Amino acid sequence: MTQYQADTGTQRRPVHKFGGSSLADAACFHRVADIIRSQKQADALVVVSASGKTTNRLIELLNLFASGDNAAATTLEGLYLFQQQLIISTLSEAHAAPLLTLLDDDINRIAAALESRRLDDYQRNFIQSFGELWSARLLASLLNCQGLPAASLDARRFLRVSGSPVQVDDAFSRQQLQAILAEHTDQIVVVTGFIAADADDRTRLLGRNGSDFSATLLADLADSSHSTIWSDVPGVFSADPRRVQEAQLLSRLSLPEAAELARLGSSILHSRTLGPVAGSRQQLILRSSYHPDDGYTRILRQHPREPGARIVTSVDDAVLIEMTISDRYQDRVNALTDWLTQRELAPLACKRRPELKLWQIAYTREQAEQAFSLLRDHQPAGGFEGLQEREGFSLVALVGRGVTAQPEQCLHFYHALNEQPLEFIQPAQNGLSLVGIVRKITLEPLLLRLHQSLFSRPKRIGLILFGRGNIGRAWLKLYQQQKDRLEQKLNVQLTLYGAFDSKGGMLASQGLEVERVLNDFQPVSMVWPNWLENLEEHGFDQLVALDFTASGSLVQYYPELVEQHIHLIAANKLAGAAEQAFYLRLKQSLAEHSVQFLSNATVGAGLPVQSSIRQLQQSGEQVRAISGIFSGTLSWLFQHFDGSQPFSELVLQAWQQGLTEPDPRQDLNGQDVKRKLVILAREAGFDLDPARVKVQDLVSETLAALDKDAFFERLQELDQPLGEALAAARKKDGVLRHIARFDGVSGEASVGLEVVPREHAFANLRPGDNVYAVETCHYRQNPLVIQGPGAGREVTAGAMQTDLWNLLASFK
Repeated sequence: MTQYQADTGTQRRPVHKFGGSSLADAACFHRVADIIRSQKQADALVVVSASGKTTNRLIELLNLFASGDNAAATTLEGLYLFQQQLIISTLSEAHAAPLLTLLDDDINRIAAALESRRLDDYQRNFIQSFGELWSARLLASLLNCQGLPAASLDARRFLRVSGSPVQVDDAFSRQQLQAILAEHTDQIVVVTGFIAADADDRTRLLGRNGSDFSATLLADLADSSHSTIWSDVPGVFSADPRRVQEAQLLSRLSLPEAAELARLGSSILHSRTLGPVAGSRQQLILRSSYHPDDGYTRILRQHPREPGARIVTSVDDAVLIEMTISDRYQDRVNALTDWLTQRELAPLACKRRPELKLWQIAYTREQAEQAFSLLRDHQPAGGFEGLQEREGFSLVALVGRGVTAQPEQCLHFYHALNEQPLEFIQPAQNGLSLVGIVRKITLEPLLLRLHQSLFSRPKRIGLILFGRGNIGRAWLKLYQQQKDRLEQKLNVQLTLYGAFDSKGGMLASQGLEVERVLNDFQPVSMVWPNWLENLEEHGFDQLVALDFTASGSLVQYYPELVEQHIHLIAANKLAGAAEQAFYLRLKQSLAEHSVQFLSNATVGAGLPVQSSIRQLQQSGEQVRAISGIFSGTLSWLFQHFDGSQPFSELVLQAWQQGLTEPDPRQDLNGQDVKRKLVILAREAGFDLDPARVKVQDLVSETLAALDKDAFFERLQELDQPLGEALAAARKKDGVLRHIARFDGVSGEASVGLEVVPREHAFANLRPGDNVYAVETCHYRQNPLVIQGPGAGREVTAGAMQTDLWNLLASFK
């Protein structure tokens, strides 16, 4: 199962789209086939564009023929030779032969259509459709050759459209597609992009970026959960990486931000491509077919929690269309904008100058010609005059949720553009962009300056602390020592925004002094979740909650913290070891809200246990088993329990030295060890339900029912059963240890006493040490062993600090 797949109950036929640059030659076709195989999706739908520049060559052929140029025959011959060589280079001779025969037939059909000299728009569309047909056939044949059952599908068989711009007949297209796919249930279906048919079976084209639109439209019609557009770039960057070297790939982008970027002329996204995404359940992913492992951008439906600009974008060659509108027609400007938008010609930017009765609208050069023609025809009814085009402009814009409401970013933008030959600046009404139109300049210095001013400023991070006990106080002192270093190394500005204990809490947007929280804490009563609702306008770029408690009631509010986009760092084990239904809901909520939950301090304190498991998985290892001594208290007890003194005396000594919980039964009942085992198993990728773990309680039901004082009075009742267990271990020439085990193959998990050989890794530890053994395919006979102090306020606080460092480093 790939990282994009859900189980079969929730996923239906994922869609992958490959553009012309991804199918430019035989090597590209084989690379695409490798990608499809790696996805392990036997029923995938694959949308393809024409190979390389094939569509451009077909258009050139049509134009040459229409002008009577004899070079048309040479162009057709060149098309034939290119496709012929592509087939021969991609397939074996036996598999190439049928496609070469079909190619001969197609070239004859194109020649016949040209010779008929009845080249209306539909005939021109028909000739242009062959590029996609050839790609679909070739890729399907290659997949079959490689043992992946596949079939090619001409989209005209199901995709019905009408009107101009084309409108999809959703009901008919959906019904037809379902019937066709029912015939190919266990096959990859390679579908032509860019083309459709009307009710008279005439070929229609879907226009600019038509293949991308085909992909998301197909995902909608097939009710797919994911559509992935593969191209020559891995996704959306914070700026054009060819112009701004520091540009960062954005792993997530909201659908409204993506739509705004598309509206502003992005070459990566097109507004029509995003339309079907908004109206369906699919997630859209952008990836590079040339470098599949270079990351990706996922388009999400919800806005990011952090407001402000995320992208600096530009259009080198912009055109201004200007017109004068008399006072009595000024109210028609909005209606005219809507009229253009309905015709897929939404302006990049608009500027009304009432004092001059002037209205200016900006377009890319590609759109300007069509928009000007429409406006010229509409002029008598539109209430405007003096229509003219002005060339020689560029567009620069910031894109991001609420960017127009960010004073600092707006100020940087206005200052930077006021130093240029500025025509106008327009904040978008939806708050998603700030657009500047300037006379044509070399844009790189301006883009670099804007990118640096926006993305080099420190991220403002608010920290909320829960728990002022031993570990919480140790962390506060560590935070006080390390704050300057964190801020300098990670380009962040840290503020201790809130602190809570069992009596109440304090919140201060200007920040709380660490000394005050340590020594002069005066909390006010705060009722959940009322105080949480007041955080909506907290003013930080990110909020982070650090849970140093063992509170089950606090864990119950984790989902509400996540919904507020508050990241979680926990030493509290109760969330990671929660009952299965709660744990799975929390995981889903974390994914949906793009919130991180780090919990390395929950197991092994400062020992790198969870991080080591993650690294093993990232290296391709599959964890098979996890075992060890997970309790420092129980480690100390059984390292000293050699029969020289009763077990009850050891328990009393450990309690007096502060090595146990205030009530030692919380150590002896094995529940804390069980939680650690569940957390590690889940970290290793197993859905271990806590209810499945068999736990041996060292305390009898009678002792467990007593209050703490009565328990201590009858502590010696532990001696007989533990003494018998020790004697049995000696008979086997072994030692008695308290061990947790999880078998990933059988799914069995247990916590309790075991007899191990005296030379075993678990037998000879320093008293109080933890030991963790992780078995994988390559670490099977000789497991990876991690050993050291697994408890202590300082090392646990250090683990929380490490998690904070890693979380802050991920904020880009």
